[in-house]
Amino acid sequence: MKILMITALLATSTAFAESKSSTLNTIKERKVLKCGVSSGLAGFSAPNSKGKWQGFDVDICRAIAAAVFGDPDKVQYTALSAQQRFVALQSGEIDVLSRNSTFTLTRDTSLGLNFAPVVYYDGQGFMVRKKDGVSKIADLNGASICTQQGTTTELNLADYFRTNNLKFKPVVFESNDEVHQSFVKGRCDAVTTDISGLAAQKSKLKNPDDYIILSEIISKEPLAPAVRHGDDVWFDVVKYSIYALMTAEEFGITSDNVDKFLKTKNPKIKRFLGITKGNGKALGLDEKWAYNIIKMVGNYHEIFERNVGKQSPLKLERGINALWKNGGLHYSPPFK
Repeated sequence: MKILMITALLATSTAFAESKSSTLNTIKERKVLKCGVSSGLAGFSAPNSKGKWQGFDVDICRAIAAAVFGDPDKVQYTALSAQQRFVALQSGEIDVLSRNSTFTLTRDTSLGLNFAPVVYYDGQGFMVRKKDGVSKIADLNGASICTQQGTTTELNLADYFRTNNLKFKPVVFESNDEVHQSFVKGRCDAVTTDISGLAAQKSKLKNPDDYIILSEIISKEPLAPAVRHGDDVWFDVVKYSIYALMTAEEFGITSDNVDKFLKTKNPKIKRFLGITKGNGKALGLDEKWAYNIIKMVGNYHEIFERNVGKQSPLKLERGINALWKNGGLHYSPPFK
């Protein structure tokens, strides 16, 4: 009886995946994924010299497109400011937001969003000029600090300084580029945002060694893609596209060796790569969806290293962004 009930539930969920996802159906009919990204954050999302978008957040979009179409290039990118990003998702202008956005309770509820798994665990920090002799946040008491409007950064800054009885003068701008250009021009004593964002901006400076990022971190900033409330099937597709990146790294499967794993006898890997059928149908995708992600985009380690890790100008450490088995926070549920 239990087996019959499970079979019936699987059949029902599969039918739901195939017919009830208006977002997935729309994307397939349109033949392109609409993805919202930041307007030019080095290492995360920025067009290269040929106008092609690249970066960590861009690769998340490419992974989802590979899962849906078997083609990571079927993506239309929309550059969005911090003020524009959530409205663009709510209105249906984009299908998924992959724009270094912090997963918070308010955004997850009152804004009508569903956050996918965290792709980058970050925290807010400060960058200062080396010549100013600032070595800790307390040295910024009374300083002017540049930050971006409409972000968790702005609120964290006010909360931290108030809690620690420190004073500061906020210098607020709408765009991230304005924030950092103003800091470089001397309009403020320090600039604050996520550590990854500071590293990205520092990598673009003419004399990066003239600046230092303070070691103190004042917040938790779990960065995650988001979709709209109301379409759980599309939410599942986005979630498991991200989990596939982590699972592939855990299995040791890369874009270079994935074809060798097609001959594996490991039942877990056979299910993951679609050799044993079922996962694709449950998501409303081709059975090779996870294989396509890894073959065409790579696993999480590959994406991290080439965009923000040691192979990139940012040279960020994996740290807590390592897999759980390596002391990090990334952990995928089983693919079964």
